[in-house]
Amino acid sequence: MMRSFETLSARTDRAAFSRGIRQFNSHQFWHSHESWEAIWLLAPEPDKTFLQGIIQIAAAFYHHQKKNHTGMRSLMRRGLEKLEGFPADYRGVRLEDLRRVLRDWLAAESCGAALPRGYPTLRRLRRERK
Repeated sequence: MMRSFETLSARTDRAAFSRGIRQFNSHQFWHSHESWEAIWLLAPEPDKTFLQGIIQIAAAFYHHQKKNHTGMRSLMRRGLEKLEGFPADYRGVRLEDLRRVLRDWLAAESCGAALPRGYPTLRRLRRERK
């Protein structure tokens, strides 16, 4: 049976998005960035802005791993700005949890305090249907 392009595209999008979440949660930030970038290029708004925000967040944590705090701050700030306008549960992700953690990282960084221990995880509200 032949599947329509839309159905196949939606399935590919969900798979890449989920793969990016698994990679992010495993601290494979560069790989999550790459997984999401593949779908970001063709995404319509508002997904395009959302994906760009989480791509920038993943890149920020990648910079942190490489001890580039200037790059981390810049990308984290820009990514958080993009995510601020989205609902707390956009695309099934507990987005407000992530935003809260990012604000804590930026606040600590701005006053020279110790950064929070460990990296955040992207938590799902529920499993997406396949």
